[in-house]
Amino acid sequence: MCRWAAYRGKPLYLEELVSSPAHSLIEQSHCATRAKTATNGDGFGIAWYGERPEPGRYRDILPAWSDCNLKSIARQIRSPLFLAHVRAATGGGTRRDNCHPFVHGVWSFMHNGQIADFEHLRRPMESMLDNDLYAARTGATDSELLFLLAMQFGLERDPLAAMAETIGLVERLAAQLDRKVLVRFTAAFSDGRTLYAVRYATDFRAPTLYAAPMDRTGGYCLVSEPLNDDTDAWVEIPDGSAVVLGEDGIDVQLFAPDSRAGPAELAVVG
Repeated sequence: MCRWAAYRGKPLYLEELVSSPAHSLIEQSHCATRAKTATNGDGFGIAWYGERPEPGRYRDILPAWSDCNLKSIARQIRSPLFLAHVRAATGGGTRRDNCHPFVHGVWSFMHNGQIADFEHLRRPMESMLDNDLYAARTGATDSELLFLLAMQFGLERDPLAAMAETIGLVERLAAQLDRKVLVRFTAAFSDGRTLYAVRYATDFRAPTLYAAPMDRTGGYCLVSEPLNDDTDAWVEIPDGSAVVLGEDGIDVQLFAPDSRAGPAELAVVG
């Protein structure tokens, strides 16, 4: 399982989440405490928003703890909204194209979780993409494919509904193909204005997600694990929840996959 951290608020140096805290994201890359494995050394990435609509991005296959460039970038870049991720691969090789966050246009996305029997679901999932989105796929992970499917299903119009439709599709495909129905999905995604997150699992064992205010900025961070030992500051987001961080602060809602089947899906499965 991977570890990630995201922030929205007044501009903040990336190091405030990535490298400075006692249990920073770099610390979690080799000493995670709330994951199946303590080490997340299969690459890392950051995506941040500045003065241009599209996010900047830096990714590499080195473990986060061994990349001096990451620490330097995190110390120098200040952003009002950014996503950072350290990877423990559950599928797809250790290569830059498989490192999170993924970006498409103004959107960025990162994920912690898995799809059971993905190797059997991959082709019908890819067939749902139009030509442009299919051509945009450069890696081999289930995470990138989930992101592009959400783009296909209207991420730009209604982000949470698009994610609900995406996860519902995967669960229905697995059932109709007589494969194990299991999606574990804790993800963050943004268009540069609003930060969204979802924590959901078919078996109610979703990867962890916590939220806390950043007192100095009035913003909030969302993380896989608390960045320090201030237990009063960190609130665990329940399984089956969506988080929206916007101009009006933080809002936590119920989240469930869309159970409706569409004609394109039935044609693929049939």
